[in-house]
Amino acid sequence: MSDTGVELLKLENVTKSFNGKVVLDNISVTLKTGEILGLIGKSAAGKSVLIHMIRGSEGYKPDSGKILYHVRRCPACNHLDTPTSEGVCPHCGKEMKDEWVDMWALKERDPTRSSLHMRISIMLQRTFALFGDDTVLENIYEAMPDGMEDPDKVKRAIELLEFVNMTHRTTHIARDLSGGEKQRVVMARQLAKQPLFFLADEPTGTLDPYTASLVHERLVKYVRENNICMVFASHWPDAIVKMADIAMWLDAGKVIMQGDPSAVTNKFMEEYKFDKGTVHNVGETLIRLDNAKKHYFSVVRGVVKAVDGVTFDIKEGEIFALVGFSGAGKTTTSRMISGMTPATQGKVEIKIGDSWIDMSDPGEGGKGRATAYIGVLHQEFTLYPFDTVLMNLSSSIGIKMPAELAKVKAIQALISVGFPKEGIEDVLQSQPGSLSVGENQRIAFAQVLIKEPKIVVLDEPTGTMDPITKVTVAKAVLKARKDLNETFIVVSHDMDFILNCCDRGALMKDGKIQYLGPADVLVEKLKEVEKEILDAGGEL
Repeated sequence: MSDTGVELLKLENVTKSFNGKVVLDNISVTLKTGEILGLIGKSAAGKSVLIHMIRGSEGYKPDSGKILYHVRRCPACNHLDTPTSEGVCPHCGKEMKDEWVDMWALKERDPTRSSLHMRISIMLQRTFALFGDDTVLENIYEAMPDGMEDPDKVKRAIELLEFVNMTHRTTHIARDLSGGEKQRVVMARQLAKQPLFFLADEPTGTLDPYTASLVHERLVKYVRENNICMVFASHWPDAIVKMADIAMWLDAGKVIMQGDPSAVTNKFMEEYKFDKGTVHNVGETLIRLDNAKKHYFSVVRGVVKAVDGVTFDIKEGEIFALVGFSGAGKTTTSRMISGMTPATQGKVEIKIGDSWIDMSDPGEGGKGRATAYIGVLHQEFTLYPFDTVLMNLSSSIGIKMPAELAKVKAIQALISVGFPKEGIEDVLQSQPGSLSVGENQRIAFAQVLIKEPKIVVLDEPTGTMDPITKVTVAKAVLKARKDLNETFIVVSHDMDFILNCCDRGALMKDGKIQYLGPADVLVEKLKEVEKEILDAGGEL
């Protein structure tokens, strides 16, 4: 933490309530140039609310207190820069002046408020806001500020792709990227806006450990070199320790502890305990892949081998992991199993009754016989925003049943994914927009479990969950396996979750399987592959 930097951002006794419930209670902190504030806490602690409030998002005006931004402003054209900048306005040549701006005190159409809003970049949890039909390069190019010359835009876009380690995907179509790759492109787009204040809600929650560490290092470097400040929320203590100068532990809107990141995260993690699941006797083979491939053609790059000849099986009642670095083919493989993406070559089959169903065969006689027994939790899950949680859950069952029975099942599903019995009626009657992202993620998981599927595919189920909630979700998976004999395929970068929940798994790289075996060995193999590649001077 800098003792000599210039103060950039001040929160003075900020309080906020929604529907009479206090979600932020008397929050104060000051950030200087080059400083980073890390927010940690359980789901619904108030982290995302604080980030939206600093952003100036509609509906997040503080009930009391102030949020002040220190900038150098041109009084003629409202161009903003950091207070450490020198000289005249680069746009109109007028002298710029230092000011502290209270954005929430300005009228909505005030030009200073608009200018400040444009210089605050934000990354949201599990929101991959990209132009799906455009290439990665085009997505970043589009985010550049007005007034830049085209050659400068292209040069800057390439620099940002190098910054987020995505130069190997420059010409890829955005919709074809993995979740972790999309997250990095979103980060590059936000940095392309040349922010004075950078906000991020779980910026590396769906990235593999290596890529997350790389992004952490480069974000810190960006903040330091550009004399800006950053506020980010993370459930990963390692991210807080590696990135933050100041850590703030929030719980139910209150600051429990604030200060040294190591001290704060160590105290926070005292509540965390993850017991190894008991050994479960698995049944016969339920899912089998034989030289399964998923190739597609790109006009720019020719044939793309997303999955390139994988062979393995999954037993009934098994919890099977798919691990690897971003873009390895994990999500595509899980989509082939669930019938959402047909294999180009080879076989992907699921046993229903005494029949083996080809998941690349469309229609009721093909994969349609199996998909009714498969539940999927996507990385980019969606809930109906204008329906209550109860309506979201009961409508997902897919069959008509008495309202009271549907409500009982909804309550059971919510409890199984970590919602406490106390206050569960309030959750049932809430709309998703009034809940945290972590809470919505658990509701989406409950949507899957309430249908009691035979096979469950979980794509990054714990990416935005705090460690304590992860324990509850892991127990929910183990309990569903024990009570309902459900089979799980888990796509995850969360090695703690893999170790303590999964029986076996596959390590993937470049669309191929590098290792197939027990979960504990799988995690060690991932570390070995990472070391081999880095020792050879390559990139993951």
